[in-house]
Amino acid sequence: MSGFIVDHKALFETMPIPRFLVSMDQENGYTICEINRRGLEYFNRKEQQIVGFHVSQLMDSENARHFEQAFEVCARQKVPVSIHALPSFPGGLRVYGFWINPLLDMTTGNVVMLDVMAQPDSADDSVLQRERDDAISLLTSIFDASNVGIIVTDRNRRVVRVNDSFVRVYGWQREQIVGEDFITIISPDEQEPTAENYERYLKSSIRSSGEMKMLKKDGSVVNTLYTTATLELSQRRRFQVTTLMDITLRKQMEMSLRVAKDQADAANHAKSAFLANMSHELRTPLNAIIGFSEIMMNGTFGEIENPKYQEYMRDVHSSARHLLEIINEVLDMSKIEAGRVELDEHEVNIKDVIESVVRMMASRAFSANISLKTKMPMDLPALQGDPRLVRQVLINLVSNAVKFSKNGGYIMISAESLVSGEVEITVEDNGVGIPKDKIAQALEPFGQIHETATISKENMTGTGLGLPLAKAMVELHGGYLSLSSELGMGTSVKVTFPRNRVLRRAEISAFY
Repeated sequence: MSGFIVDHKALFETMPIPRFLVSMDQENGYTICEINRRGLEYFNRKEQQIVGFHVSQLMDSENARHFEQAFEVCARQKVPVSIHALPSFPGGLRVYGFWINPLLDMTTGNVVMLDVMAQPDSADDSVLQRERDDAISLLTSIFDASNVGIIVTDRNRRVVRVNDSFVRVYGWQREQIVGEDFITIISPDEQEPTAENYERYLKSSIRSSGEMKMLKKDGSVVNTLYTTATLELSQRRRFQVTTLMDITLRKQMEMSLRVAKDQADAANHAKSAFLANMSHELRTPLNAIIGFSEIMMNGTFGEIENPKYQEYMRDVHSSARHLLEIINEVLDMSKIEAGRVELDEHEVNIKDVIESVVRMMASRAFSANISLKTKMPMDLPALQGDPRLVRQVLINLVSNAVKFSKNGGYIMISAESLVSGEVEITVEDNGVGIPKDKIAQALEPFGQIHETATISKENMTGTGLGLPLAKAMVELHGGYLSLSSELGMGTSVKVTFPRNRVLRRAEISAFY
């Protein structure tokens, strides 16, 4: 008997249906002594949890009794017995029933073991077929309902199927394109690389995406964004599934934006070139006007006795200087925007720069009845930077503060070394202030935000470049400028220079 089991071990183990052998013992009853792989799946247990166990330990009492009755009939009558399907077990395998065959001892003719083999569920094929049909129906619906064009081609590049969106967008009817070479609907200048890519994608099953130009039925060329994937079916048949999205409009918009950008760059370059070329032409006559008016005001070659002429001369001198300041601001901003400003770096003594700016602005502040105050520690470190630009930053900030301060107001200029190692300079006033929603606008070139009613007539003139220029000059040093303000409560502007520009005493000596 053991020889029989050994000879058929491979067949027993590889059978596609559950099968197990049951030994009979008067004391222990019916015990499973061997079970195949599908049988383990049926009971959803490991071999050591089944072999050696009584059938009553593997199933509920009703099923166990059903099996034992069939076992008794088979053993007593020595004939095969079948039982109908039982409720499904945890493994989830469905069977129609079981065949129970008696295995006889060839010498005595007694039943020594029972061979229990499951009967396949005849309903499985129909269930699987229905599931396949449902899946095909679902995929077909998705294929046809998609808003993206889809085209399926075989290994020879022949079109085997297209969806409704492809027909609608590209104008080809199914009977005109199915069976044709896919390359024929590609723009002639891209047919050769497309054919090479097709063969490569099909052989390697690479998923790919990119852009290509396709021909519509009317002969027009459209730009498409494609995604392609290889599908392998039975008998190693390979198909290429390609989705196509018309991006012609997007490409046209990109081209329009590119042209517009090129035109804007050209216009900006022309503006910068114009301002650079005009700087000498504008400054030379203004310097002459300023110089000659000063000579006349000083009476170098004789006094001007008429008081009215003297008043006019002061107006000419003042207007010319103001116009020169405006021209200088516009030219400076133009140079910074064009990236043509290079730092002339030296040691910058912040305390000296602040004091020089205060002296320079003192007369203007005094005439407006505004007090200038400073607050600086004795050990304020120096900076490595461009002294002219740092001074210009403070001049712009203090000028703005004077312009927008109230009569009898104050301006505080302070500087300190932060814990982070940075140096911060603050210009604070109690003037008219800026609405919070317009602070960003105030930092933009030409971004004047004050209405005529908020400031005096003499302060209405200007380019609106003071703050943007200061911000740009600070950023050239790797720092940043921040502004906080409240309408009617004043403005505070903080200029922060990074720690890598802060010079300690040892660095100051090494700097030289």
